Amino acid sequence: MGLFDAVRNLFVKPAPAARPVAPLVDEPDPEEVHVPEWQVGQVLAALHGDAPPLLLDVREPYEWRQVRVPGALHIPMNNIPQRLAELPHDRSIAVFCAHGSRSFGVTHFLRAQGFDAYNLIGGITQWHIQGGEVEVRTSY
Repeated sequence: MGLFDAVRNLFVKPAPAARPVAPLVDEPDPEEVHVPEWQVGQVLAALHGDAPPLLLDVREPYEWRQVRVPGALHIPMNNIPQRLAELPHDRSIAVFCAHGSRSFGVTHFLRAQGFDAYNLIGGITQWHIQGGEVEVRTSY
């Protein structure tokens, strides 16, 4: 072995042996959360039925001041645990936020507490797009 080969061997490491790659297996995630959800049309129809659901807005106060659903109960997401007594156990609850992500978690929490809660798909954004009534702040 020459000097060049000796120096090269100091800096060049041999390639690691190739390990076989196991194929990805689509196994169910035991911790995956399943939450029942309602489309806007379902909620709008239910509001005119015999047992209308409570609309629960879990957005932050600044969001609520900008646009809100008339008649909805507003309890910011982080205040839900302290204000459970304000929620009915005898009727369904349609939980919404801006787009449906935060309300998904709140719905899961409420169901774990024994409430008949459903996440509103698309939140107040879809509510407004699909014809749900909203009040909009017009002055700042």
